[in-house]
Formats: sequence, C-alpha cells, structure tokens
Amino acid sequence: MRSHRRTPSRKSAWRALSAAALAGTLALLTACGSDSPAASWNDGKNEGGGQQQQQQEDSGPKQGGTVTSPAADAKDVPASTPIAFTLENASNPTVELKSASGESVKGAMQEDGKSWLPEGALDYGTKYTATVNATGADGKPTSNSSSFTTMAKPSKVVRVSSFLGENQVVGVGMPIIVQFGRAVPKDYRDDVQARLSVQSTPEQEGIWHWISPTEVHYRPKTYWQSGTKISYKMQTGGLPMGDGYYGRADVSVEIKIGPSFIMTVDNKTKKMTVTKDGKVIKTIPVSLGKPSTPSSSGTMVVIEKQRKTVFDTMDDPNPANRYRTPIDFAQRLTWSGQFIHAAPWSEGKQGRVNVSHGCVNVSEAMGGWLFGQTRIGDVITVKNTEEKLENGNGWTDWNMSWDQYVKGSAIPYNG
Repeated sequence: MRSHRRTPSRKSAWRALSAAALAGTLALLTACGSDSPAASWNDGKNEGGGQQQQQQEDSGPKQGGTVTSPAADAKDVPASTPIAFTLENASNPTVELKSASGESVKGAMQEDGKSWLPEGALDYGTKYTATVNATGADGKPTSNSSSFTTMAKPSKVVRVSSFLGENQVVGVGMPIIVQFGRAVPKDYRDDVQARLSVQSTPEQEGIWHWISPTEVHYRPKTYWQSGTKISYKMQTGGLPMGDGYYGRADVSVEIKIGPSFIMTVDNKTKKMTVTKDGKVIKTIPVSLGKPSTPSSSGTMVVIEKQRKTVFDTMDDPNPANRYRTPIDFAQRLTWSGQFIHAAPWSEGKQGRVNVSHGCVNVSEAMGGWLFGQTRIGDVITVKNTEEKLENGNGWTDWNMSWDQYVKGSAIPYNG
C-alpha cells in the first residue's frame, strides 16, 4: 500500500532517521529511548574509533554508498535498528546485513531509497556488518561496509498484541486493533506507529488512530471491501518505547473481510433495514430506548456476540433501572451496555413504541436470524434518537469523519 511521509523533527540522530526513513500510515515502521542502554548511541556520542571499510579505489572522485547509521563500530544498538546510508556519485543501491557468523539477514529497502529495514528484530548482543552495494558513476560496482553491535537483551519490555486472531474473518467495519501492555509516551507514538504496517488485497487507503496511550486502531477511508485479504505487522521487537522500555517481540497477523453486512435503524420508522453486499435482504421491526434511557444515534460495529447471557443492572443507583434478565442472541455495540438482542417481551411494541433501556430490541425469531448472519465488525447505524453516540463508547472508528480520524494519527497525513 502507499505510504504517507512526514518531515523528521527528532531529538536524536537515530530518531530522526527512523521518522524520515520509515514513517508511513499504510506501510508503517521506530525510535529510541532516553533512559536505556542504547542512549549513548542514540545521542550520537558513541561513534566508536573504527573506520568504514572502503573497498573502492582511492583514485578519482569518491563514489558509492556510505552507512550513516548505525555509526561505525557503534555499541548498544537497539535490535530494531534500520540501516541508513548516503550515496555519492552512485546509483542502484542494495544493502546486505550479516552477523559475525556470516548469516544473512532478510530485509527490505524503504520507500525513501535511503534506508533499509531488517525483516525482524536483530539478535541481542550480536555484531553485524552492513554493506552498501551500488553502481558508481563510472559504471563500476562499489561496495562499502560498516559494523555495529546490538544491545544486550533488555529487562524492561512491553507486550504488543493484536486483538484479532490469525485467519479470523470479520465485518467490513472492523478496525485493526493493536494493544500495548504499557502506555506509550506521546513522544514515542510516531516512532511506534512507523513500525506498524498494513497490506491489503485489493489495496485500500487507510490510517492509524490512537484511541489511548495503550491502544491504536487502523481503518480504511471507507468500509473494507468484501473479501479483502489483510496482512499486518508490528515490527516492535527491540523497539525503544520510552523510560528504558523496549518492545518485546514482532507480531504478524493475517485476516479476511467477510460479506458487507450493514444494519441501519431509523427511530422514525422503528425499523431496521439490513443490506448484504449492497442489496436489501430484510426489514425488521425494532423497539429502541425509551425517552428516559434513549438509544445512541451513530455508527457502531458489533463488538462481541453471546448466544445466551444475563443482563444484570442491580447496582444501578436508580431503582427503576434495576433488573436481572436472561437474554438470547446478544450483540454488543457499546461499552455502556447497548446491544442488539432478542426481546420476546416487547414483540407487541416493536415497530411502534420504544420501551428498551437503550438496546435495539428485535423479536426472538429475528434475533436468532441476525445472530446467524453477523460477524464481529459488522456495521450498524442508528438514526434520529434523542442522544448522540459518544466517541470511545465502543469501537466508534466509523462515527468519525475521515478528516476527524486522521487527526488521531501520530504521523502527519499527507493524502
């Protein structure tokens, strides 16, 4: 997928490299700590005494590539480090990275053409040699190398995880959700976001949005296309995350988008219209929240599904709102407790009067039918109720316009 670049403005040389070389919102990739074994290297103070090995002849104008980061003979380099280089009178660069034992490291050139990123975190406490090969202006091959040593395995690590599991099939409104075991300081979020990449087939434009210091979401500009295959990766192993903490490991996940299943509820008609892949397949009478407990108007997605559960509000401060009721076919929409569910006790009111505590009530038969059709991430929009949906009350990624959503990115959007 295409990447959107940002202008680097980092406090250290390594972080400036990471931002400029790797930032992107669709194919994204990191940073350095200030209170860590790698701090002296990050600040450019550990240049080492070695010189880069020049394998080109000294005569004539200088030509070829030069590794600029990590610095020659640098120590305590984060295991997440990219290889940055400059070219002089040369073109067609390639990068090779090998351990002291001669084992080659897989990686890829970045879109800026000036940096190369290993496919995964490097081994801790290991010496590596980076070689930049290029074609000189005279047409002859050039090859320049530089060595560095990665830091020891850190004791303070942050768990990075995906909410979705491998090969899961989800709805067209499902955001990609990445969670962190520790709050990511604001100054590090752009570096972390730069190591999060999303590839979709077919390609669709999207961006990351920080929900909180411990959670970041990704959604496309419009709903995912039905049948989309998505592969996303968190290249966070050994990545500095502030206060001496580092990402524990890299994580990769592949998912698939199911059919487009959209539910639209209009309070004016007291009906739900259901479309599948753009065609109306069902119209269902509903009862929404009564005036004292209105349903929220906005766009939500199905968060979880429970065939049978019990709604228990006995701790509500208002005695009138206390109840304990067995529920069939419950589909959660908000964290505050709004669901789609079967409500046989209100079937005589459905399509005519609102009597619920904020949920979307449907009949027992329609509750079962919907439950059998939907997936996590399917979209429901409720319209014309007395209350607006509060962003953050559920997965409300689609309750924001695209312009609003991009403001949650830690990397400026250049779409």
